[in-house]
Amino acid sequence: MIVSRTPFRLSLGGGGTDLPAYYSQHGGFFISGAVDKYMHIVLNDRFEPGIRVSYSQTEIVDYPESIHHPSVREAMKLLNFRDRIEIVSLADVPAATGLGSSGSFAVGLLSALHAHQKVVKTPEEIAEEACDIAQNKLNEPSGKQDEYTASLGGLRAYEIDRRGKVTATPLRMHEDAIAELEYGILMFYTGIKRSASEILGQQQKKMTKKSGDAIEKMHLIKAIGLESRKALERGELHRFGELLDEHWTVKRGVTNGMTTDTIDAWYAIAKKNGAIGGKVVGAGGGGFLMLYCDKGRQEVRAALAKEGLVEHRFRFVFEGSKVIYNV
Repeated sequence: MIVSRTPFRLSLGGGGTDLPAYYSQHGGFFISGAVDKYMHIVLNDRFEPGIRVSYSQTEIVDYPESIHHPSVREAMKLLNFRDRIEIVSLADVPAATGLGSSGSFAVGLLSALHAHQKVVKTPEEIAEEACDIAQNKLNEPSGKQDEYTASLGGLRAYEIDRRGKVTATPLRMHEDAIAELEYGILMFYTGIKRSASEILGQQQKKMTKKSGDAIEKMHLIKAIGLESRKALERGELHRFGELLDEHWTVKRGVTNGMTTDTIDAWYAIAKKNGAIGGKVVGAGGGGFLMLYCDKGRQEVRAALAKEGLVEHRFRFVFEGSKVIYNV
């Protein structure tokens, strides 16, 4: 039996510039942190013939090509797994909530499958395999943020050149600043699940067709991301909160579906009660509402609790995907 543990991620700046439609023309930049919510993949040799895959559904099939779950099917084909294997996934946070669950699933699955084959891969190699499955095998409108953050862990800035090569650099933040950042970030689950692929597909299509001012908005999002790195590394967290607000103002206008009237109302309530800035995590449209406060945290919590939002605490973690059990 093999068990892999892979963190989810929290996007802190530059999100969307990791899409091929943007970085292949202009180069991408984003900041992302791994958090202490995990995807666990359990892989076990199966006594009976066939393949069993259990996630929100359970599949029992004879061949990898018959697996309905797209990431499992393509990962098993890639690594030439054919028979007598069981795969079970367990997640701390449900899918479609903006924390990169699909990327964490793919990375965790590949980590476990490689361990089964006794093959050692670097975190970067596993991230690229997961990106290749999403972007090329499945033709999803997917970027590189989720897979790289899940695989590498930590708080990092990522640059993507026009060929798609990713360079990851740890943020040079003092421990006190990291602790203050964790303390100031408030995360509220909106209860709204949404299709990231649908929103990202619209965004990528707009950038590909160069329709409207989508490219100009993404340039601005990248510039805000670069400025956010400076603010974080200098420990200027109030400024980071202001940049979150600027980022959200730009991002919500990139394409339809980024926000709703209800989300906008919650955001306005949060700012009225002391939040400096924030955004909907991930592609937008639902999932988690992330806010940054250096004062008035209890007022923000109370105001949003009245709206029915549930707060969930997160901490940054500095290990990426790893096999935690292998017997």
